[in-house]
Amino acid sequence: MDPKIRRAITSIDESAWVPITYPHALYDEQAGTWISDAETAEVPYTAFATKGTHRTEDRLIVRRVRRLNPKAIPQGQGELFVTYRYHAVFTDSPFPLTQAESHHRGHAIIEQLFADLIDGPLAHLPSASFTANAAWLQLAITAHALTPALGTLASARHAHARGATLRTELIHLAGRPARSGRDHITWHLPEAWPWQDAWQGAFAATHRGPPALAA
Repeated sequence: MDPKIRRAITSIDESAWVPITYPHALYDEQAGTWISDAETAEVPYTAFATKGTHRTEDRLIVRRVRRLNPKAIPQGQGELFVTYRYHAVFTDSPFPLTQAESHHRGHAIIEQLFADLIDGPLAHLPSASFTANAAWLQLAITAHALTPALGTLASARHAHARGATLRTELIHLAGRPARSGRDHITWHLPEAWPWQDAWQGAFAATHRGPPALAA
């Protein structure tokens, strides 16, 4: 979102914005809330204009989401003017506006998934062994599926956190177990730990004790 893109967005006429409604609400991490409505528009755009050999003219598709003031609602303060947050993509997609925006939004979701995996277990690839890479990939996918499930059990915030956040706050635990008696284990957790309630919630949801003895 550089100054050139901002100028292109401001050139879009207000009547050109088309409302879109998502079939399923999307969680906006920046706003910390769920959104189900937005608007989209497009404007011609020239990319790489400073380099003649790479100069490309095509479509700049822009999605805007209304920016809400969280302090205004409790105080009963009305909006003085409407503000938006903008998300732009430069594309040569042949699809109509709303279809192209939806298509690229799907790309953004999967790219975020790839980034999360590369920031985690896939950072250790490749190996010299093809079979070792294949096995590690399967383990990475399994771990990535289980880690968000753990976050969902921990708290509403952790349910939408990235893998690195979940590993830092819920998995990489600076605690130690102590055994007393035959089968009783006590966990000693850090003091003044900001994620204690979330961790205990996930632990309580997943800890079921040893299996019952066969009759």
